[in-house]
Amino acid sequence: MAVQKNSSPDLATALLAWYDRHRRDLPWRSPPGVVPDPYRVWLSEIMLQQTTVATVGPRFATFLARWPDVHALAAAPLDDVLHEWQGLGYYARARNLHACARVVAERHGGEFPRDEAALRDLPGIGAYTAAAIAAVAFDIPATPLDGNIERVVARLFAVEAPLPGAKETIRALAATLTPATRSGDYAQAAMDLGATICTPRRPACALCPWREACRARARGIAEELPRQKPKKAKPQRHGIVFWAVRDDGAVLLRRRPNDGLLGGMMEFPSTPWRETPWIAPEEITKFSPVTGVWRKLPGRVRHGFTHFDLALEVWIGTAPIVNHEGFIAAMPERFADLALPTLMKKVAAHVAQATSRLAAERDRR
Repeated sequence: MAVQKNSSPDLATALLAWYDRHRRDLPWRSPPGVVPDPYRVWLSEIMLQQTTVATVGPRFATFLARWPDVHALAAAPLDDVLHEWQGLGYYARARNLHACARVVAERHGGEFPRDEAALRDLPGIGAYTAAAIAAVAFDIPATPLDGNIERVVARLFAVEAPLPGAKETIRALAATLTPATRSGDYAQAAMDLGATICTPRRPACALCPWREACRARARGIAEELPRQKPKKAKPQRHGIVFWAVRDDGAVLLRRRPNDGLLGGMMEFPSTPWRETPWIAPEEITKFSPVTGVWRKLPGRVRHGFTHFDLALEVWIGTAPIVNHEGFIAAMPERFADLALPTLMKKVAAHVAQATSRLAAERDRR
């Protein structure tokens, strides 16, 4: 598809006029006339990756109160950052957030680079985030392309080729719209347009400042765009979690490797997660944290990751009160103090419910 500018005159001016009247009041967004704080812009963009505005809003305020600038965040222990990140998902973002803060503090004197390429060199900052920071924080004519902007541009130009193949075409078309001035306001306006007017279902075309120029609206296909290639079914993986309880009631946990899924988070020890179910006890117990008698709790813990679904059985056993290398022990009432991902919170809840049911059944006998 050839990249041609839309025939409607001065779409950027129309969108900015709409934005000046309807801009969303967001905790990380600077009021009109106030120079944005690059730290707040960066922090919000990392938090908002694959997370909703409604979820991020209160968490952003908590983060900012605890670490008001990049130097404070850089000096924080990684464990504290991971713990504060609970509920925001994709913990690699939290590790990269902390690593990025340290690089900016130590190598850039606490100042974020103003150049897109230099921003992309920082941990956890890709093409979209670099463009968003450059535009919003520094008013550089950069073109961020998030899901909202992607949808708006696909409809404006009636790009019917499916994603992800059409992404580069949409990116090039979006760049033709970016103005040389008020680039930060324009980027935020495009995000707001997609979030509030040009929504995935039932777009409010009558209220859109680009309605006359929108080719998809003219063809009656706005709600169909952008098209998506059919998603493949996610594979299923299986694992066994070991709930090892000491005589004093503390449970054994360990830290996951920093690299990879849920990196640096705490977990209850388990077998590897694999495509075939775990059946043979002698194969399973090779991965147990202590030697002992294990019994399987009824039911499974189910959790969905981006690329696969996971089903975990929980085996419960006892651990002597000794130091176990590579493990820590924590009482269940102290789990909230640990950087436990949602999956492990599900495991803890499953154990509490299963053991309570089993106890009730014993009492009825």
